[in-house]
Amino acid sequence: MSTVTERYPIATEDEQTEAIDAAVTALQAGELVIVPTDTVYGIAADAFDKGAVAGLLAAKGRGRAMPPPVLISNVATLDALATRIPEWARTLVEELWPGALTIVLHQQPSLQWDLGEARQTVAVRIPDSDILRRIIDRVGPLATSSANRTTKPAATNADQAEAMLGKMVKAILDGGESPVGEASTIVSATGDEPKILREGAINIDRINEIIAKHDVAIRRPGDPDPAAETDVPDSPATDADTEA
Repeated sequence: MSTVTERYPIATEDEQTEAIDAAVTALQAGELVIVPTDTVYGIAADAFDKGAVAGLLAAKGRGRAMPPPVLISNVATLDALATRIPEWARTLVEELWPGALTIVLHQQPSLQWDLGEARQTVAVRIPDSDILRRIIDRVGPLATSSANRTTKPAATNADQAEAMLGKMVKAILDGGESPVGEASTIVSATGDEPKILREGAINIDRINEIIAKHDVAIRRPGDPDPAAETDVPDSPATDADTEA
């Protein structure tokens, strides 16, 4: 993995074009890049490049038990990656994507990738970032985790990301301060009922408002468990610094 890191501003259209081209070239070559997202800065790899994904986990100091989520650029890709998607989950993504919602689903069994010990699940999000979606359109789904070493706060600007991970990546896209500065909310859709795995930029009340028409709701701590609840393993990708 290269230790020669280039930094690219993205303030103008010309700068964005150069930065996107550089990021695409690096990602397609199996390198890692740091990108600004709509939440915090992320470190990204081609999700279908096993070596690059392994490099991402190593850069963060993370084991295979904490696989990275996957960023996509359009809803149509969701069915290519996931199966058994509940209607309430489709309603959520229709309402909140692109945006700060990550949803954990059963992954398609035919997928030829290795994100880690994901228990046949995948955490997916469409970021509200035109630049990042343009990169994904050209590279494909990106395994993306927050730009930080594990246990450290997620980077909210390029300087912080470079200080922690600069030697591990080929390119850094500098988009200034993160507009939100808070990680995405993670919801599991792998069981009979929706389950909050991390409350982030989108609060539980907003999610429950959207899915109420399906007669389901995310239970808060202390709420009684439904008698028929099924215990289905969630993706391990639920750590507080897991997803950008």
